[in-house]
Amino acid sequence: MRYISTRGQTGPLGFSDAVATGLAPDGGLFLPETLPDFSGDLPRFERLGYAALCHEFMRVFATDLPAETLRELVNRSYAGFAHPDIAPLRRLDERTHVLELFHGPTLAFKDFALQLLGNLYEHQCRVRGGSINVLGATSGDTGAAAIHGLLGKPGTAIFILYPDGRVSPLQERQMACTGAANVHALAVDGTFDDAQAALKEIFGDQEFRLRHRLSAVNSINLARVLAQCVYYLYAWLRLPAAERSEAEFVVPTGNFGNVLAGWLLQQMGVPIRGFKVATNQNDILYRMFTTGEYRVGNVAPSLAPSMDIQVASNFERFIYFQVGRDPAQVRAIMRTFKDTGAWKFDDFDRGVFSASRCTDAEIPGIIQRVHRQYGYVADPHTACAFKELSSDRVSVVLATASPAKFPDTIRAAIGVEPTHPSLEALKARPVVKHRLAANASAIRAYRCACGLHRILRRVFCRLSAKTPGQ
Repeated sequence: MRYISTRGQTGPLGFSDAVATGLAPDGGLFLPETLPDFSGDLPRFERLGYAALCHEFMRVFATDLPAETLRELVNRSYAGFAHPDIAPLRRLDERTHVLELFHGPTLAFKDFALQLLGNLYEHQCRVRGGSINVLGATSGDTGAAAIHGLLGKPGTAIFILYPDGRVSPLQERQMACTGAANVHALAVDGTFDDAQAALKEIFGDQEFRLRHRLSAVNSINLARVLAQCVYYLYAWLRLPAAERSEAEFVVPTGNFGNVLAGWLLQQMGVPIRGFKVATNQNDILYRMFTTGEYRVGNVAPSLAPSMDIQVASNFERFIYFQVGRDPAQVRAIMRTFKDTGAWKFDDFDRGVFSASRCTDAEIPGIIQRVHRQYGYVADPHTACAFKELSSDRVSVVLATASPAKFPDTIRAAIGVEPTHPSLEALKARPVVKHRLAANASAIRAYRCACGLHRILRRVFCRLSAKTPGQ
């Protein structure tokens, strides 16, 4: 299978090259040239556990990897998840389920894709005999999951940008307390959108990107979205057969990557009824799906920091399908959006999407209500999804992070402070972060000051003396 750019000015690539490249050289995002149809495979898929299902799904896309190699990478990616079901589906009442996506190493849904992506990167370095420098921006959970996916892996170094003071203290500690020589936590002055804009500018500098072998871990990387399709498929198959045709997935999202994965799966023949986009008070996607206008606003720090986003980069993939897969129209829309901060779709087809918005003032009350009604503790992001559940559908709420990552909010709401051993261990470790301005020049200057090649040599020397991950 080949992968093409949404902007149509990059030649098709194979899976491994598309993963290694991340952002297409023309500034677009990679998508499969054609989407497969899995409708005939669903009965066979029902019998599979999570890792086996992921292998069967991903082998359709990773056609340049030997089947057994892919199987080994997938099995290793999910071996460290704490729950035997990997993504357990919990029933709260006759019309409400919760899909728990926080049983991975960093207690957030990003682990599903980034454990696999880290292993794919390690495999590429081993097979191709080179090194790779991974650059990403995070509003909270992506950074920790990306770092953990590459922690101590030979041939890799990872640089994560995050908005200083705008992630939770424990989210920061997951990035800045690893002690690993190949990890660089870069705290930028500004918002996630500022960090993401700087990242895209750097990836647009092809000479710099190629010279330093840069790759991306943000959900601009196609492997992220494809890996996330699997937990929608796994959950849908575990619903009672009578509920599948009326199931709506309710998805807390800021960057649109999570809900896009579910929607793409629907386009591949899985008959999911619909999706509800649940935003916090930074509600560009809510406004998009209720008015048809995609317009940037100001980012207000919130109790659900991983959704503090105003430029949903994955939305470009949805636009590509919305305009009939016309790259010229995508380029025009994205150019206008970059210049004006807005785009109005005159004939926008909302299709299977609805949306909800949740303010900070509402989050504690929702956490209280969910706890009182179900005995269930929802983190602030998941709480946004519980704001409005449809009365005429079965709801599958995606629980995207462990409440233990947000103890202050949970304690204030219900008087209980959730904990987790891995997070408690971080509290005794020193925070090692580097403050930067949120622009591409500062990031390049940091690269020059560090000397990426010297860093990698030090990593290789240290790793030669001990096993990866020590």
